[in-house]
Amino acid sequence: MLAKRIIPCLDIKNGRTVKGVNFVDLRDAGDPVELAAIYSAEGADELVFLDISATEERRKTLVKMVRSVAEKINIPFTVGGGISSVEDVDILLNNGADKVSINSSAVKNPQLINDLAQKFGSQCVVVAIDAKQIDGQWIVHLVGGKVPTELNLFDWAVEVAERGAGEILFTSMDNDGTKNGFANEALAKLSELVNIPIIASGGAGNIQHFVDSFQEGKADAALAASVFHFKEIEIKALKQELRNNNIEVRI
Repeated sequence: MLAKRIIPCLDIKNGRTVKGVNFVDLRDAGDPVELAAIYSAEGADELVFLDISATEERRKTLVKMVRSVAEKINIPFTVGGGISSVEDVDILLNNGADKVSINSSAVKNPQLINDLAQKFGSQCVVVAIDAKQIDGQWIVHLVGGKVPTELNLFDWAVEVAERGAGEILFTSMDNDGTKNGFANEALAKLSELVNIPIIASGGAGNIQHFVDSFQEGKADAALAASVFHFKEIEIKALKQELRNNNIEVRI
């Protein structure tokens, strides 16, 4: 069985980590490079950097930061935000990113998924899908959840996989920030529908939520931000508890 992955997510705006972090031993809690080094040392399997200003302000992701992070850590990391072309991805991968995450740009131009998979390989292409329930239907949203689309989560996930995405990062906007657990029912359905890994995002509040995302949600990886940034959950303790629940993780 493939090991389940634990992925801290860092939201970046103007080159700084936002959403707050609480690392006492950091000289600068807003420095994504320092945070990346700490998470890598603590046993994170991967990292995700989302430039949350990028899509909204049409600004390209910070190449300099990517290069600095790549020099500091030896675990895979994904960069997302404002990526809309093969050229964007080329620059990021050449500067040390292992994967890219596309969201709004994939919805607006689905062919981009095919183009990226063809040029760089599916293993580099993560499609992020933000969705929330409207009248009982999971509806895909864009621009950080501000713009609803006509797309159904499950139909879009199937299309994304068929076009060559290597992974899907699914954020439930209904769960995000609530700390009440992941959207396990939707996660399990996604896992049934597609044969690429699903990363669960939105709702992590305690260790049991991670256990549930793997056991009930059938997720391949679980992503969280504030519970790690504020040290509410230590990655080593989380992984030990997952192992106690017979969930395979890399320790």
